[in-house]
Amino acid sequence: MADNLTSRKQDYSQWYNDLVLKGGLAEHSDVRGCMVIKPYGFALWENMRDVLDRMFKETGHQNAYFPLFIPKSYLSKEASHVEGFAKECAVVTHYRLKNDPNGGGVIVDPEAKLEEELIVRPTSETIIWSTYKGWIQSYRDLPILVNQWANVVRWEMRTRLFLRTAEFLWQEGHTAHATKEEAVAETVQMLDVYAKFAEEYMAMPVIKGVKTASERFAGAEDTYCIEALMQDGKALQAGTSHFLGQNFAKAFDVKFADKNNNIEYVWATSWGVSTRLIGALIMAHSDDEGLVMPPRIAPLQVVIVPIYNKDAEARQRIDDKANALVKELRSQGIRVKFDNDDTTRPGWKFAEHELRGVPVRIALGARDLENNVAEVARRDEKTKESVSLDGLIAHVTNLLDEIQSNMYNKALKFRNESITKVDNWDDFVKTLDDKGGFVAAHWDGTAETEDKIKELTKATIRCIPLNNEQEAGTCVLTGNPSAQRVLFARAY
Repeated sequence: MADNLTSRKQDYSQWYNDLVLKGGLAEHSDVRGCMVIKPYGFALWENMRDVLDRMFKETGHQNAYFPLFIPKSYLSKEASHVEGFAKECAVVTHYRLKNDPNGGGVIVDPEAKLEEELIVRPTSETIIWSTYKGWIQSYRDLPILVNQWANVVRWEMRTRLFLRTAEFLWQEGHTAHATKEEAVAETVQMLDVYAKFAEEYMAMPVIKGVKTASERFAGAEDTYCIEALMQDGKALQAGTSHFLGQNFAKAFDVKFADKNNNIEYVWATSWGVSTRLIGALIMAHSDDEGLVMPPRIAPLQVVIVPIYNKDAEARQRIDDKANALVKELRSQGIRVKFDNDDTTRPGWKFAEHELRGVPVRIALGARDLENNVAEVARRDEKTKESVSLDGLIAHVTNLLDEIQSNMYNKALKFRNESITKVDNWDDFVKTLDDKGGFVAAHWDGTAETEDKIKELTKATIRCIPLNNEQEAGTCVLTGNPSAQRVLFARAY
């Protein structure tokens, strides 16, 4: 099946699309810019969601749900917020359809115009902070640590499955605090949660940092981010955590009485990751033969493929042993499938499961049973070995851990080798064009220079790394003084 895939070297963008479509993750829908997430892709998202949900709850957060629709006036209350999202909003203007009297099907009933238009949520800060006004009166009501799993709509003209779609799935955390210090600590804590998830579960190394003022979330005082590097040398923002200050509390008049009975505005954060992580996972690990899945979040960790012959008794012995292995593996918490579909041959199954990135494949035939062994293949290295059935369960368990670690180390090595320090404009441009990756360069701190570099090279400042070293230098574009390097890259 790899013969039907575009190679990364030939056309990276088409390679990505091939893997999403032929790997059974998603497909385009009849609604422009939207996607259908297929069962295999949704199983991957569920695994991501379940791990993150547990991590959120371990840090004291609870889930809730808020309306899909937001009154238009709410977005007008925080000026930078509405400016940041105005061009991406889908607007509901009417509440009823009717049959076309001319026989043209259904039409919008002109008599059913809403008094106030409703916005399909691009993000939920405004509706949530309007709600929080009724929840918060005193310091005893704080902190509020709420997350919601939802869909959002941001009208996109140029879309790509998982990476940029008009509608996508995500989680958005929205917290309220009595002090600035608590809110900042929450913002950093959730960034650490995202980084831990990316590295320990997605096997994807990330750089934690702060966005420049130009790249901040609309309405935030600071935006923290994790940045990952894809195999084509482009960066991808994999998660963000925002310190919102008191901006939304002031916009929606959310105040509380502190312990001294003084009336203060509440401090806020918001943070989120989306199905974009699936796109990151594909581009960070997969190869020209198909998807490569980290075992900890792979929809299917192990597949057992029987090698039958015409002997019915031998077939029954293979089935009995395979079913026993399935039971044992599942008792260890391993997601396993016995692929005994009679309509396809073993070679086809091997190629199909390789395309879908199943980490471990076990092949079991009559001769294997006679020799008390099974053939075990690992997807990440595309190697196979003969393993005794007596120690197979322990071997597979250890192998899954080994694959997880190997995938992370391989991605980390690539990321570290793709960070280049440059000190002048010519080297800056040459590195972006010839090597890609992260370019560590001095910047004079002005939005004008940041915009000019983006205009000239299509590279943006991905982040100012946390705990960044202070290092005197000069801006690669203007020659003006600079106190530290920042990370530039072309990005998705």
